[in-house]
This record gives sequence, structure tokens and C-alpha cells, in this order.
Amino acid sequence: MEAGQRTARRALEVFAWSRFALWTLAAGTLLLFDSHHNPLRYRWDRPRLHDLGPVVDVWARWDSDWYVQIAQHGYVWPSSRPAFFPLYPLLVGPLGHLLGGHTVLAGVIVSLAACAGAFVLLDRLARLKLGDAAASRAVLFLAVFPTTLFLGAVYSESLFLLLSLAAFLLAERGHFWAAGVTGGLAALTRPVGLALVPALAVLAWRSPDRRRSLAGVAVIPALFALYPLTLWLWLGHPLAFLGAQRGIWRRHFSVWGPLGGFVEGIEQRAVKDVLVAATLVALAVAAWRVLGAAYGTYALASLALPLSWPSDTHALWSIARFGLVLFPIVLTLAALSTTRWRTALLTLGLAAFCIDSVIKWALWYWVA
Repeated sequence: MEAGQRTARRALEVFAWSRFALWTLAAGTLLLFDSHHNPLRYRWDRPRLHDLGPVVDVWARWDSDWYVQIAQHGYVWPSSRPAFFPLYPLLVGPLGHLLGGHTVLAGVIVSLAACAGAFVLLDRLARLKLGDAAASRAVLFLAVFPTTLFLGAVYSESLFLLLSLAAFLLAERGHFWAAGVTGGLAALTRPVGLALVPALAVLAWRSPDRRRSLAGVAVIPALFALYPLTLWLWLGHPLAFLGAQRGIWRRHFSVWGPLGGFVEGIEQRAVKDVLVAATLVALAVAAWRVLGAAYGTYALASLALPLSWPSDTHALWSIARFGLVLFPIVLTLAALSTTRWRTALLTLGLAAFCIDSVIKWALWYWVA
């Protein structure tokens, strides 16, 4: 128990200094540069994203507006709101009410609380699969990941990461019904949570009580179904979350399947996004070899969903952010960084991209 508390404390220390560093960088960027010169700000900024001043408001950009709208007013149709799944705004809304209507502050609090928990659970899972040294590296890599800023923003990434890590940890310990409930909550946070079904099914298939374990995994799609059921009862459109993707984002299902994102990304000459997607896929394949079939299945299935639904305007929109919550990729990087030089070079490289992302984010430039 003492060892577990000690490692959890170390993970929380990394969480604390990394979030403080990101917050300082974002606030410093606003002090040094004027975001009002960016025309994108005038197109997407809204009064509801301004809560307690720039120190808090800097973490409300872009999709944050949709979460704030849902937290305050719920879903409507036709609208792009149904594209954003309900669990995160369901937590933010009541907390914002308790805080006197400060919804942005509530969103930041929920995100940071989930982020802290995610750091601890990543450390535990990494120690279970890879050992102490690799676990420390995994936590470090998550702290400096290029899109790690979203774990403290008014976005659902940190909550999803927390729940998906919890689902895997519970499954590894043989608690498949609890894993199914947790995985179902993850699927109510982000649709990619459905990728937990085949991944946890691999672990359930290998368990002594296979039938009961698989029944626990089946809870995930059952809980996921609550969202389209709610949309049907509330709006009369059970698949509004799919229709909403065809609005602002102009997403469509590609006949090429997961290759569609690459094909259309190449056609659009989105070189950076194609390289990021290819790197993530390569690491997902490596995760299969390093961590086992369940982790590789989860990573590949998670990538297959956005790759199969490219955008007409930006085929691989947000692919770098999608990679943030794929913890098998961070674990794989930790497992492969077996020397100090590899660890140092990878940390510096990730941190450089992270700094660039935070500066752009603070000034209202699109990051992911």
C-alpha cells in the first residue's frame, strides 16, 4: 500500500508541475502577444467563453463553446451539439450552477480533476505491464505530449482518458462487469469509447470465466445506446450525433474505410496530418507487439474510427488530439525508450511540439 501511495504521489507531482508549466506558458503568451490580431478569434470567440478573466478563459477555445452550450442549455436539433457526447457536459453543468454560473471554471475543474486521476491510473497500468522505470517515463511522456494541453481545457479528453484507463485496469484485474460499466461511461464521453469493446473482449476471452466476463464487456454498447435513445426521446433523431458530423466538419464515411483518411489527406496535401496519422498507426501496431493484442486492438480500432470518417475540408482534422487519449501509444513509447538518450531526445521533441501547441492555442490558432 505504501509503495502504491508513493508512486501515486509521484504521478500527481508530474501532473502538478506540468499543468502549472502549461498554465504559466498560456498566461504568459497572452501577456506578451495580442490575440485580437487573429481573425479566427472573431469568428469563433463567444461571450460565454469569458468567465473569470484570461487566466481561466485561456482554456476555453474552439470546441469548448459546444460543451459550454450543452452544459448550459442541453441539446437541440438541427445543430452541431449532438456531435459532442453527454457525460462531460453533464458533469460540468451542475458544477457550474453550484459555482454561480461559472461554467468555464467548472469545465476546467472537471478536466483537471480527471487529468489528475488519469496520471495516477496511467502510472498504475504502466507499472503492471512494464515495470517501475517505464511507468515513470510513460507519465512524463503524457505530461509533455504535443496535445496534452487538452487535458486541462474545457474538452472531454481527460475524462475519457481516465475512464478508458480505469476500464483496462479493472479488466486486467478480472473485474469485467465494473470494466464494462466504466467503459460504457467512456463511450458516453466520446464515441471512440466503442473501441473498448473488442479490446476488452480479448481480455475477457482469456479469463477463466469467459462467459461472465464477455457479458460484462457487453455492458459497454448497452450504455452507449442510452445516448441515441435519449436523442430519440428528446429530439426525435436518434442518430443526430452522426448527422451533426456532416455540419460544420463535413465528415463522411469513406468507402476506403480506415485508408480513407490517408487517401483524402494526401489529396488535400495535408502532409503534417498524414505524417501524424502514420506515426500513430505505426505506434499502435508496435503496441500490439509490446503490450499484447488487447492494447493493440484498442489503439488500432480507436484510430480506425476517425480515419474512416474524414472531412471534406480537412481530412485528418484533430488527429493529433485523438492520439492524446490512446494510452497504449504512450506506454509503447515508454517501453521503447530504454536508454537515457532516447528518453531525453523523445522528451525534448515532444515538449517542443507541446510548447508550440500551447502558444498557438492561447492565441486562438487551431491546434487539433
